[in-house]
Amino acid sequence: MNSFDQFQSPFSWRYGSEEMRKIWSERNKRRLWRRIWISLAKAESLYGLVNSGQIAELEAHAEDIDFEKAQEFEKSIRHDLMAELRTYASQCPSAGGILHLGATSMDIEDNADALRIRDSLRLLKKRLAGLLDVLAEKIERFAATPAMAFTHLQPAEPTTLGYRFAFYAQDLADTYERLSATIDAVKGKGFKGAVGTSASYAELLGIAQLEDFERVLSEELGLPFFEVATQTYPRVQDYRILVLLAELAAILHKMAFDFRILQMPLLGEISEPFGAHQVGSSAMPFKRNPIECEKIDSLARLVASYPGVAWDDAALSGLERTLDDSANRRVILPEAFLAADELLATMRRIVEGQVIDEEAIQRTVESYAPFAATERVLMALGKLGTDRQEAHERLRDHAMLAWSAVRGGKPNPLKTLLQSDEFFASRLSSDAIEMLFDVDTYIGAAEQRARATAARILRLALDEP
Repeated sequence: MNSFDQFQSPFSWRYGSEEMRKIWSERNKRRLWRRIWISLAKAESLYGLVNSGQIAELEAHAEDIDFEKAQEFEKSIRHDLMAELRTYASQCPSAGGILHLGATSMDIEDNADALRIRDSLRLLKKRLAGLLDVLAEKIERFAATPAMAFTHLQPAEPTTLGYRFAFYAQDLADTYERLSATIDAVKGKGFKGAVGTSASYAELLGIAQLEDFERVLSEELGLPFFEVATQTYPRVQDYRILVLLAELAAILHKMAFDFRILQMPLLGEISEPFGAHQVGSSAMPFKRNPIECEKIDSLARLVASYPGVAWDDAALSGLERTLDDSANRRVILPEAFLAADELLATMRRIVEGQVIDEEAIQRTVESYAPFAATERVLMALGKLGTDRQEAHERLRDHAMLAWSAVRGGKPNPLKTLLQSDEFFASRLSSDAIEMLFDVDTYIGAAEQRARATAARILRLALDEP
């Protein structure tokens, strides 16, 4: 139960899933610490340093997390891992004395962080796969549906709604592949002691045993280790992972921002789901604000800021380690993953529940697509040997008249203007001009490429175990 009498992070209850919160919970962190201590004891038992009874005792108390006792220890020693170590040792009378043998704090903490990072990436991968699935459905459904494309936020040429969705899906599919590769690449520090040389373990086991010792621990934890580390694993790993999350956030930010533009009443082509009792504004009851998209853009900006902190941690840690990364990593790692989790879950809900107003899309096309036909008319006249400059000037004059009509709320008259102009009518038949203004034949390869992107997403799903 959250206490609302003191500050609570919005990530504690508002943003992110229960699954992601559990990964980054204090309980899970301490559970992982204990798991790693047990793994270390098992490895050391192979060299006669720990007996089976001690391991059994450690395993029997692995879940007995006692926050109150650990916090009492921490008040005096001001070291959370040592406080947990003392708590665990006090629960294991025969095994407490062999806990943490040869280790430094970061042998435990960094391996635990690597496990949490990998679990978090796996959860995000599942979330991203779900979003890609619903995007693929949208792409297939609207692959051939003409929609007006905008450049400089001005009407340009026709595209298709499915092709627009495919643009987002292509970027997300690329990120999905990088996410998969990153999961496989996550490494822990291993067990290398205070400055990474494994000197303490060499004293315990003999230097010839170190390679086999870490191999056993790597297999026990199911985690590959860096070959070289200092007191910590290389902090550039955190930076690379947060850059990947920032990349994901950038794609979702653009999607949400585009949806916000398209939801404006002047276009009204797409709108996010809006509950029957949802309130859009406390002051203006008629409003249907795109609050979910706005939330995505807000959190995405936050995720984009985290790589900068991680860069500092990687670049500014002096020599074998300074502690100036510790406090901020308690914040940036969980928050980055929780925010990314919320971004993906929210975007999936939006895409699944979007209201697509095909009539509004068609109205926009009818108003502005005729202007794009001027390029086709110009090319057709060029093939007939017509002076390009004269044709361009005449097209421009008619386009300006048509633009004024559209701005006045009237239907676009451009096609009729050309059909009634002797310059064009003497060179192109009325049917030919009609055909050149057919939007469905001026979307290029949009439909085919959209469907190809949907097929790629299907292949990604099939490739997963």
